[in-house]
Amino acid sequence: MTAPQSTSAALPGTHPAAAQGAEAASRGTDFTLLAVAIAGVSMSAPLIAATAAPALAIAFWRNAMAAGVLSPVALWRHRGELRRMGRRSLALSGCAGAVLALHFGLWLPSLTMTSVATSTALCTTTPIWTTLILRMRGHRPPGLVWAGTALAVVGVLILTGIDMSTDTRALAGDALALAAGLAAAGYMLLGAEVRRTATTTAYTYVCYSTTAVVLLGACLVSGSALGGYDGRTWLKIAALTVVAQLLGHSLLNRVVRGLGPSTTSTAILLETPGAALIAALWLGQTPPAAAYPALGVILAGLALVILADRRKRV
Repeated sequence: MTAPQSTSAALPGTHPAAAQGAEAASRGTDFTLLAVAIAGVSMSAPLIAATAAPALAIAFWRNAMAAGVLSPVALWRHRGELRRMGRRSLALSGCAGAVLALHFGLWLPSLTMTSVATSTALCTTTPIWTTLILRMRGHRPPGLVWAGTALAVVGVLILTGIDMSTDTRALAGDALALAAGLAAAGYMLLGAEVRRTATTTAYTYVCYSTTAVVLLGACLVSGSALGGYDGRTWLKIAALTVVAQLLGHSLLNRVVRGLGPSTTSTAILLETPGAALIAALWLGQTPPAAAYPALGVILAGLALVILADRRKRV
C-alpha cells in the first residue's frame, strides 16, 4: 500500500507555471471540499444522539441508504468505471467497506462501556495510526507530520479529556474505542490506495454496499431493531445519510487522493469540536469552555501537517 501521489503532474509540453497553477487550483478545491466534509461528519454525533434507534441500526441504514442513492448513478452513468476497477481495486474497496463496518461495530458499543469523552479521545487516535502504518509500509513521514499529528490529538484531549478507569468493563470499552481508531486508519489508507486508480463514485458504491451488508449481519446477530421507527426518526436517519455519509464520507474519499491520508485523517479531528459547536446550536448543549482553544490547537496541528506536505512537493 503506497501513499497517493499528486494528480496534477505536468503533461508533456505543459508550461511549468501553468502546471503549478493547475495544481494549486486543484488543492484549493480539495481543501474547500475537505471543509464541507468535516462539517458533514461533524453532524454525525448530534444527529445520532437525537435519533431514537439502535446505534448499529443507524450505522446500517446510513450506509444502505447511501448505497441505494448511489446505485442508479453507479450502475447506469458510471457502470464503465465499475467494470474498469479490476479485481484488485474491487477487493480493496470491499476490504475498506468491511473495515469501516468494523469501525462502527467497535466504536458504538464502546460508548456504552466507558465514558463518551474517553471513547471519543481514544477513537480519534486515527491520524497516529495512519502515520505509524505509513512508516511500517516503508514511508518516512517528515518530522512536521509527527509533530502536527501529536499536536492535533492533544487538541482533542483538551476538549474531551481522557479518564482511564480500572473497571474491567470500562477498560474493555477503552480497548474497543482504541481499536475503532485503528480501523478508521485502515479505512482511510485503503481508500487512498483505491482512489489512485478508481473514481470516487465507483469506490464509494462498492465500499458502502459492503459496509451495509456487514452491518446488516451485525444487526441480525445482536438483535438490533431495523424498523418500527416513527417518521421523525426516519427523517433524521435520512438527514444523517445525506449530510454525514454522502457529503461527509464521500467527500473525504474524494479529497484523500490529492491531499493524502495524513492530511485528511488529521483534519478529521476537527469533527470533535465541530460536533460540540453544532450540538450547542442545535441541541442547546452548552459547549465546554475548552472547545475554542481545542479548535485552535487542532488547526495548528493540521497546519503543520499541511506545511510538511507542501515542503515535500517543492
